[in-house]
Amino acid sequence: MKPGIHPAYGPVVFRDRAADFAFLTRSTATSDKTVEWEDGNTYPVIDVEISSASHPFYTGTARVLDTAGRVERFERRFGKRTPGGRRAADGERGDR
Repeated sequence: MKPGIHPAYGPVVFRDRAADFAFLTRSTATSDKTVEWEDGNTYPVIDVEISSASHPFYTGTARVLDTAGRVERFERRFGKRTPGGRRAADGERGDR
């Protein structure tokens, strides 16, 4: 690495206020705000909106989406398609 062209790499606390969760890691990100960590040292802190503690993918809490309504609206607008690619006629099933 060339000296003098890279940003400083040091310890930073990332804090998710919504989940009351924080973790200490190393980063080039900086902040004017600081927090006293568990080890008694003071580190820069960066507040984030989503972390592994609050994101549905990591926490296992899935959000329910109205996919059935979306599919029905799509089929009303564009019609069902048969396996051959043509539109199903009225009364003909398109899910064979």
